[in-house]
Amino acid sequence: MVRKQLTAKQFSELSTGIRLSSHEKICAERMEALQNSINELKKEVKSLRQDVSKGKGAVSALILIGSFIAALIGYFSFDGT
Repeated sequence: MVRKQLTAKQFSELSTGIRLSSHEKICAERMEALQNSINELKKEVKSLRQDVSKGKGAVSALILIGSFIAALIGYFSFDGT
């Protein structure tokens, strides 16, 4: 079988195509890793928002209970003088 000799231009186009396809493969892997990381961060942010919302509710409930207790103490310890 006779092997075809490549010209310099043909060789450069072939090698450029090989380098470009390997570069695209590396970039695709990087993009996939970035997308996975972004999705993981979205889940974490969602979880943190839920925790903060629970914390806000707990604080407001404690303030409500504290103000009620303070009102009761003030009412019963009020001297009519």
